[in-house]
Amino acid sequence: MALSFPDLDPVAVRLGPFAIRWYALAYIAGLVAGWRYTRWLVSKPPNAMRPEQVDDFLVWATLGVVLGGRLGYVLFYKPLYYFSQPLEIFALWRGGMSFHGGALGVIVAIIVFSRRNRLDLLAVGDTICTVVPLGLFFGRIANFVNGELFGRPAPDDLPWAVIFPGGGPVPRHPSQLYEAGLEGLVLFIVLHLLWRNEGLRLRGGFLSGAFLAGYGLARIIGEFFRQPDAHLGYLWGGATMGQLLSIPLVIVGVAFMIRAKRPA
Repeated sequence: MALSFPDLDPVAVRLGPFAIRWYALAYIAGLVAGWRYTRWLVSKPPNAMRPEQVDDFLVWATLGVVLGGRLGYVLFYKPLYYFSQPLEIFALWRGGMSFHGGALGVIVAIIVFSRRNRLDLLAVGDTICTVVPLGLFFGRIANFVNGELFGRPAPDDLPWAVIFPGGGPVPRHPSQLYEAGLEGLVLFIVLHLLWRNEGLRLRGGFLSGAFLAGYGLARIIGEFFRQPDAHLGYLWGGATMGQLLSIPLVIVGVAFMIRAKRPA
């Protein structure tokens, strides 16, 4: 009953010695889609940025995602390996990005960018957090194309179970697609609906909190179907690293939503 993993070439385009991978294109698609959506969001109150400032922030966001995501993966998931093979840290084409590290990188970018441009930090954060699920969706699709971060063994009668090249002959949950749906599409729709409510939109920090709590819950649920990293396995109480890192996000997110206030 299981489906064979599609024979997908991880390289989308070859130009002589150069190769453009689907993984890179997914990140580019997420950043471009987020950029265009952000330009539309800032045209409405509280007008967190001017459109040209959104263009400038795209560079900051790219650096935050790439540097934070990679360093987060190095520190949270494989510190001993990368410290012994430091040049491997720069091998981004082999995969290995951490959302939690990327989130920290983008948070730093938001803080520095807002201060440099004298912008309302909470308004900028709310706007960017409303956009982030677009990037998460494309990132999870890239994980599926790479055949990485696949799911746990699936029941024998699950019709969409997939046999992944790196997962042995066992049919597994396509957990990358589950996470693309939960962390990407579902969270994007929820945040968009919340953003359409002007009363909530003007409560500085509310949408940021909704994103943090929503992502944390989506990640915790998705991890029940995802195979833990082989070098980490199950940690405290049978939880995975992704679940443990997501619990603080839920707590902080709920606190942001409770403390969010209307502007004077």
